[in-house]
Amino acid sequence: MHRSGTCKAARDNMLRVKAAALAVLAAVPIAGCGGGGDGGGAAHASSAKRGAAPATATRKAPARVHALRVRVTVAGRLPAPVQLPATAALSDGSTLALGGLSASDTSVADIVRVDASGAARRIGSLPGPLHDAAAAALGTTTYFLGGGNIGSSAAILRVPPSGSTSTAGHLPVPASDVEAAAIGHTIYVVGGYTGSVPLRSILAFTPGRGVRAVAEMPRPLRYAAVAVVGGRLLIAGGTSGVTAERAILSFDPATRRVRTIGELPHATTHAAGAALGGRFLVIGGRGDSLASQRRTILAIDPRSGRARS
Repeated sequence: MHRSGTCKAARDNMLRVKAAALAVLAAVPIAGCGGGGDGGGAAHASSAKRGAAPATATRKAPARVHALRVRVTVAGRLPAPVQLPATAALSDGSTLALGGLSASDTSVADIVRVDASGAARRIGSLPGPLHDAAAAALGTTTYFLGGGNIGSSAAILRVPPSGSTSTAGHLPVPASDVEAAAIGHTIYVVGGYTGSVPLRSILAFTPGRGVRAVAEMPRPLRYAAVAVVGGRLLIAGGTSGVTAERAILSFDPATRRVRTIGELPHATTHAAGAALGGRFLVIGGRGDSLASQRRTILAIDPRSGRARS
């Protein structure tokens, strides 16, 4: 989002580092059987009713579905307060937080590394201050895409573990308010805003191959929650126009098809997305009002689209 005009709204967004840099999420799979109740998962057919007659030989019992229990603990502190940084989880267990907005609502250029223990330190700088960008990692290399300040950026930057930066490519148009996630050797960039036009595109960036458009969403989206579960890109909520959305979308890179698989309990934007225990987590966010921040963590079943707190 641009610092001019609509960027002023970012001042009241909650401080976040997409959970990976601020919290440890512990997944405890709970078999949904016996007296354990619903617990976020369906009970196995054989335990739904004790003493029930056995299934016939031709009937297959449904696969066991596990509930997901998440425990959140503070893992550490960042060197300085930051809002809306781009974050990427690396293969070595660390996380990079890049850019964002300072406590005084100005764009920053810091590249901060948070190791698995929660210790955080500044390791470098972007070429210029940017916020509302996206980041995703391929192995131990992070790619920083788009972002805004006075205007939007089209640059794709390569950031190795040392914290240095170099240009790896460009988006088709400058865009901020984007999200991204990696599948295999490709990073998918979701939606965004050019400064005048909201985007409904899903772009694919593969180092050495450039950027290509691979799909369109049903509507333009900014600030959606995005993560990869089971080889598919899941997209929840976000802002379309000036309205927070409820739709949960699934993008299959093999077919390039986008489909709606469910709805969030409430219209949600500015949430973080993560994958854990075979579920798509939608963390925090807010509604249309700047004062409607939420602390809820939703777990979404990628098959049914069902969301549970």
